[in-house]
Amino acid sequence: KQWYQRRVAITAGEYKSYLRTASLARQLFPLKRTFVPTVSKFCTVMSEGEPKLSKNELKRRAKMEAKAKEKAAKEAAKEAAGEGNKKAKKPEEPLEPGKYHEHRCNTILGYKAAGEAPYPHKFHVSISLSEFIEKYSALGDGEHSEDVVSVAGRVHSIRESGAKLRFYDLRGEGVKIQVMANASMAEQDFEAIHSRVHRGDVIGCRGVPGKTKKGELSIIPKEVEILTPCLHMLPTLHYGFKDKETRFRQRYLDLIMNEDVRQRFYTRAKVINYVRKFLDSMGFLEVETPMMNMIAGGATAKPFVTHHNDLNMDLFMRVAPELYLKMLVVGGLDRVYEIGKNFRNEGIDMTHNPEFTCMEFYMAYADYNDLMDITEELVSGLAKSITGSYKVEFTPMGAEESVIIDFTPPFRRIKMIPELERITGVKFPPADTFHTEEARQFLDELCAKHEVECSAPRTASRLIDKMVGEMIEVQCMNPTFIIEHPQIMCPLAKYHRSEKGLTERLELFVATKEICNAYTELNDPFVQREQFEKQAVDKAAGDDEAQCIDENYCVSLEYGLPPTGGFGMGIDRLVMFLTNTYNIKEVLLFPAMKPEEAKAEDAKPDES
Repeated sequence: KQWYQRRVAITAGEYKSYLRTASLARQLFPLKRTFVPTVSKFCTVMSEGEPKLSKNELKRRAKMEAKAKEKAAKEAAKEAAGEGNKKAKKPEEPLEPGKYHEHRCNTILGYKAAGEAPYPHKFHVSISLSEFIEKYSALGDGEHSEDVVSVAGRVHSIRESGAKLRFYDLRGEGVKIQVMANASMAEQDFEAIHSRVHRGDVIGCRGVPGKTKKGELSIIPKEVEILTPCLHMLPTLHYGFKDKETRFRQRYLDLIMNEDVRQRFYTRAKVINYVRKFLDSMGFLEVETPMMNMIAGGATAKPFVTHHNDLNMDLFMRVAPELYLKMLVVGGLDRVYEIGKNFRNEGIDMTHNPEFTCMEFYMAYADYNDLMDITEELVSGLAKSITGSYKVEFTPMGAEESVIIDFTPPFRRIKMIPELERITGVKFPPADTFHTEEARQFLDELCAKHEVECSAPRTASRLIDKMVGEMIEVQCMNPTFIIEHPQIMCPLAKYHRSEKGLTERLELFVATKEICNAYTELNDPFVQREQFEKQAVDKAAGDDEAQCIDENYCVSLEYGLPPTGGFGMGIDRLVMFLTNTYNIKEVLLFPAMKPEEAKAEDAKPDES
């Protein structure tokens, strides 16, 4: 069988031995199909003297000898040209990220020790990647331009095709082009430069645009320069970079690897730009107000405290710019707005971050009815501008299926107290008595009855707010106004012109989350002082979010604030809905995160 498989010539003695073995096999296994081929078809039986090869064997051996001579000639030619007999390959690198980083650091330090500059100061870019694609995408398959251009970007993948040809995917500005490095086009030592290029490196290329035979738009470089080496191993393109915790902590790497994240922040910039243009077109003036205040006012929230060394006093990071903006309206700036950061020392969850971006505007001679009309026009127009439609797809947290949010105006309007009465089936005390202990006790018992949780202090304002969250806000999937809040919840809003104890206030909710808050501004200095004093009582009772008396603001009202409408909108939450993300960290470039050391401590088991 071995002779058969090898197709070799055998001697006469070997052939006799083979026949005896075959005969014995037939006798021992008469029922088996014994392997007994006709040897003469595959082997040549020779005499015991000089071996005689078959014609086929002679041809086979001659062919093998010819191939060996041809291979030897090629290797000799390569050695004569100084190219060696191996394909161009990058040095083997450790695959473990820590060792990879060490290896790369040592390599770069070696270049420095040799007098090289691995971090050049400047590389002239004659055309951006986006412009490159726009200008040369019309080239035909296999066609090259005569232009010589220079581009730069980050290498995301490397593919080799022998010693003379390499392909890189070059990314930047949210687009990708191919670098087709061909040794025949290079004006530099091809192997020396390309053996140094690794995934993640930022490189510059000077060469000619063209397309491959398969139609891939590429730049065929004459020169390649490494502008910034990447010392860390990039995540593989196959598995990607998906871990949320790591993504939020290393946003730079998230932006490198995930194009959808990059596009989300482009959308955020478009949202802010649209809001700014909308207000500018209505004659508003953009202003800036202080971030640090002696009194934390403008909103019901717990502030951050900082310290000014020179003044030797504590200051509060602003929770809202409201009071400063209204003082500007007193000064004659009838339409003002500000887009900026607010800081609130509250919990971190899927829709709250300690610092967030807010837009507030104040418009003289407007009331809350005007504000509702402006809000509908702004929000619906923004949704259509960003997504192309009033109907936007959104996937709530934990939901298996997405829902469609319809931003088509007009929006639904719900009156707060009548809706609570309808849901609970009980009649509430008059709204102008909500500040009394009897009303507070009624609200406390009602919350207990409907299992609405409210932590201490259980003030009337907090109890109503919790009931609204549990009973009304959950209905608001499409944009919905909740209007006419009690005065005890709105110390800065003007009292309702026909309903005692209520205010002319509105909140806009989308997908059960608040995105806008607006009201007819309280401009009566006497009533304003009374409202501040009531807030001070709540603060003394332990409500850290209640506001203090701002005497400077009260004095400004005494100079006369025109009838004014004020509006505030959270930019971050609005971007969440327009980009179909339920976590606010996804729309903040650098969200607040617990330190990794503290996280590790929390993860330790309790040994007590």
